[in-house]
Amino acid sequence: MSAVELESETMADGVSQLQKQLVDYTASLFDEAFLDEQFNQLQQLQDENNPDFVVEVVSLFFKDSERLVDELTKALDQQTVDFKLVDKNVHQLKGSSSSIGVQRVQRACIAFRDCSEEQNVEGCLKSLQHVKHEYSLVKNKLETLFKLQKQLLAAGGPLPR
Repeated sequence: MSAVELESETMADGVSQLQKQLVDYTASLFDEAFLDEQFNQLQQLQDENNPDFVVEVVSLFFKDSERLVDELTKALDQQTVDFKLVDKNVHQLKGSSSSIGVQRVQRACIAFRDCSEEQNVEGCLKSLQHVKHEYSLVKNKLETLFKLQKQLLAAGGPLPR
């Protein structure tokens, strides 16, 4: 076997190893309920004309979510809490989480809304911490997913469908 053939075979092994790693990691995100079917739907909208579609949409979600969490933090820090504002922001965060398939953040928002409707400040503060925690986890998980995808593409492999 020539050096070129050996190098080509080694690269193919590396690509298939990266593909397996990506498939396994993606499956774990669904198994652990970080993502749901809506995320698959989002990925189906991506094509060669817009190869960064999912990353762009998720980046907008990150930016918007951080703004909403900041607004919720400020609203709950007031002497008199404006529960209409809290409910509006939680509803918006729940909707955007749902639209990209970020299931655990969406579920945390549902519990948060219940506390907001009851005008339960203590419950809202606990819910806000839970939302922040779930958001932080899913953000790290998605950033890792996108890094794996980038590595696979850089290695010359196609993304698994």
